[in-house]
Amino acid sequence: MITIQKDKNFLPELKNALNNHQLLTNWPLYSLLYNYKKNHAITEFDQLASLRYLQDLHLLDYQVEAAHRVIHEMNGRAILADEVGLGKTIEAGIVLKELLVRKLVKRILILVPSSLINQWVNELSEKFHIRAVSYRKNYRWDEYPIMISSIDLAKKSPHKEAILKLDYDLVIVDEAHRLKNHQTLNHSFVKSIKKKYCLLLTATPIQNDILELFNLVSIIKPGLLGNINHFKKTYKKTNKQRDEHLHQLIQHVMVRNRRKDTILDDVKRKVKTVWLHFSKEEARVYEALTKTLQDTSAFAKLTYLKELCSSREACYLSLEKKAKTEANHNLTEIMEEIASLPHHSKAEKLVQLIKQMGDEKVIVFTQYRATQYYLEWFLHQHGISAVTFYGGLKRGRKEWITQLFKNHYQVLIATAAASEGINLQFCSHMINYDLPWNPMQVEQRIGRIHRFGQKNSVMIYNFAIKNTLEEHLVNLLYEKINIFERVIGELDDILERLHLSTFDKEMKTIIEQSDTSGEARIKLNNLLHVIEDELASEGVN
Repeated sequence: MITIQKDKNFLPELKNALNNHQLLTNWPLYSLLYNYKKNHAITEFDQLASLRYLQDLHLLDYQVEAAHRVIHEMNGRAILADEVGLGKTIEAGIVLKELLVRKLVKRILILVPSSLINQWVNELSEKFHIRAVSYRKNYRWDEYPIMISSIDLAKKSPHKEAILKLDYDLVIVDEAHRLKNHQTLNHSFVKSIKKKYCLLLTATPIQNDILELFNLVSIIKPGLLGNINHFKKTYKKTNKQRDEHLHQLIQHVMVRNRRKDTILDDVKRKVKTVWLHFSKEEARVYEALTKTLQDTSAFAKLTYLKELCSSREACYLSLEKKAKTEANHNLTEIMEEIASLPHHSKAEKLVQLIKQMGDEKVIVFTQYRATQYYLEWFLHQHGISAVTFYGGLKRGRKEWITQLFKNHYQVLIATAAASEGINLQFCSHMINYDLPWNPMQVEQRIGRIHRFGQKNSVMIYNFAIKNTLEEHLVNLLYEKINIFERVIGELDDILERLHLSTFDKEMKTIIEQSDTSGEARIKLNNLLHVIEDELASEGVN
């Protein structure tokens, strides 16, 4: 029961004030409040009210359009899947600002890789004037309205239980390809969070299997693609009409801008393959290693050969592990030969190329930590300042190393850990010292420098040694992929169109099922011919 109590003093006080010509309110304050409300009123729902607060931020048309679509067409639940470097974080920031301005959100959770937490905090503050807090020990999850955390921390007890008790207005997940597998804790955790709006950011919405796309969409808009059994039955096999229908459905939840359609395409990308030759001694040891490993599985054999193309250190350490598990006199002999090799031909070419660049900053990518250690030492011996970036570093140290590279060192020697998340627009030269099986990983690497904010032409150098596995890798894979990219735009489009796995996974399967490296090369070549034939049959010239 509600009790209503009459205010007996109001009418007498009002009458007295009127009779004595007293002010009933503070007119200057009222006028100020009135004008404030008038100037900040949202008069048109179909516009982005937040843009008036972001006039100092240089926004590109496609970024504003992406945010507009998320707000007005997708009801704040979307996958932002722009190509690497086009500014998905900017688009998410506009959406967040818009929802805040419209007072549609109060409690927000942003889940990102640990190395990107401070970057998100700083960008939201500096570019969007949004105060977000990174989670710290002993914080309560409901203590601050906008909390940023790593998903690895948030999904663990007791944090998980605390988060799942809360009702979030908006959840943002960066690098959302980590949610593609519905059997992982990452996926189930994010899907279980109570949320009104949700943004997933990923440059690769499909990488291994079209089911990954289903898993992402099921977080954003459950039921849009039916249940998983219906989806498998309907879309697992290629059918042009069904694929077009799927594409139309995806447009309701996904925004994907491509570099070729944006202003970033004006920043030229120049790619050059730098062909090298082993010295006579290196070539002799390479052949000797090939013979020594003739009874080893094809994939293991090619892995060791690939390591020798990188550095003697990388190959020696791997063979040393192998030697501990098996007694093999030939293995001991080849390890001694590898240990006695002079400096690597690639490393010498690296020094020569960097010195030709003068003072230009350079990022060098290698696949092996042993090679990274060697290159850091070797460059220092030649008066070239270098710092290393690798997985396992704590968040603060990664940021410190990035600043060291920007302000003090000429070269950043990086492993795969640097191919995701970090922004290096101040650098425009990249050397792929080692080429991975999967060309999409190279695109991730290039995205560190060929991205929104880059003002110079980007130079990419791919090192490859003639008469080795690397020559086959470049000729069989990278040159053909370049042809594909000129035809239909991007490698992941090819994989999605043909429902193939990633190239590295396909290659590993082929190699493991081959008795010799020659047989593996033939099968790989056949795979690429199949792709060419499929594209030709669909009318792609």
